[in-house]
Amino acid sequence: MDSRPVLFFDSGIGGLSVLAAARALLPQMPVVYVADSAGFPYGTKSEAEIAARVPALLGRLAERYRPRLIVIACNTASTIALAAVREALDVPVVGTVPAIKPAALVSKTRVIGVLGTNATVRQPYVDDLATRFAADCTVLRHGSAELVELAEAKLHGHATDPARYAAILDGLFGQPGGARIDTIVNACTHFPLVGDELAAAAPRPVSFVDGSAGIARRIAFLTQGEGWPEAAGDGRAVFTASDATTEALAPALARFGLTRRETL
Repeated sequence: MDSRPVLFFDSGIGGLSVLAAARALLPQMPVVYVADSAGFPYGTKSEAEIAARVPALLGRLAERYRPRLIVIACNTASTIALAAVREALDVPVVGTVPAIKPAALVSKTRVIGVLGTNATVRQPYVDDLATRFAADCTVLRHGSAELVELAEAKLHGHATDPARYAAILDGLFGQPGGARIDTIVNACTHFPLVGDELAAAAPRPVSFVDGSAGIARRIAFLTQGEGWPEAAGDGRAVFTASDATTEALAPALARFGLTRRETL
């Protein structure tokens, strides 16, 4: 048996949406979940800040926890720093990128919305994905830092205003051609955590897609043939800064199997 964990990394709690899909497929997987709370949020930072911070921090985490595989469960960090992390670390690294390809496969109207952070939606990486996988589609984008805050608030147990979700979605539907959107890519791992709220706030039924299931399958592929413990045990949640806010997350973290908490 191999007790080395899979390390999931995000700026906050958004990566829990990826962890949930991976745990459903690999229930015996030992997990270390890292939230860079000292650097949160990433979506409003510059590319230079993220490109410098993420590889250095993941290097420290790899030394400390000796993971068999690292999942960057953050679209912003992946679209900016994934290549640099892979070059720097001698461990397999799985990134999270906007699910434009699966969205193009299901869209009937050929108009797709990409809902992400401000940093993600402006990346050339997104241009490349749209060109490669959705060349016959109109791809509209909207960046929202507020939606990240709403997802964090929900997992902290706070009520959120439905009108705020409707206003955010209007950033897509209100664009020229937006009335024809039938599929929205949740291009931030925080956003599936408020998937029910987004669906309820949409002016009409649309499909929401994200990459969590594909990431889970990729983890399974890269670890096939490796031993797993008989049981996953208590997952570990690690924060780069800790305060009363992170302490309040304990009930939500426990629902994802993360019952131990520590600060880096």
